[in-house]
Amino acid sequence: MGEMAKKIAKTDIEHLLKILNEAYAEEWLAYYQYWIAAKIAFGLERTSIVEEFSEHAGEELKHAGWLAERIIQLGGVPVLDFEQLNEIAHCKYITPKEFDVTSLLHDNLTAERCAIGRYEGICDLTHGKDYETYRVSEKILKEELEHEQELEDFFADIDETKDKLC
Repeated sequence: MGEMAKKIAKTDIEHLLKILNEAYAEEWLAYYQYWIAAKIAFGLERTSIVEEFSEHAGEELKHAGWLAERIIQLGGVPVLDFEQLNEIAHCKYITPKEFDVTSLLHDNLTAERCAIGRYEGICDLTHGKDYETYRVSEKILKEELEHEQELEDFFADIDETKDKLC
């Protein structure tokens, strides 16, 4: 338990730990969402999209690691029961209904936009109050914004490719 980490965090630690555990759960779900999408995807631009999904999966898992470290520094315990991940997450895992790249891109874009809102909220909560949580959340927010842009770029590429084929 980090005594100084808790002392310098000028916010309600229990509330912050609850929010960080929710974000931690969401990162695990995002990891799986990208990982499984990379396995089942088919269609136009599949090869490059699968590569991007795999890269994003790794980054989401890295985010979960950063959050786990911060939770522990603040004296908390990351979610231990795997079944609880989906229960406490606000950004839910979206079970693929269709396996074409466009549907999977849409599912992942929806999840990224939820994550952006999550980290914007954590940054707002911790700005000027908990420097380390703010720093970690800001870093994750930056990567989530990059993910959103990359997914939007794939939609543009697919539309352009379809226009050329027609």
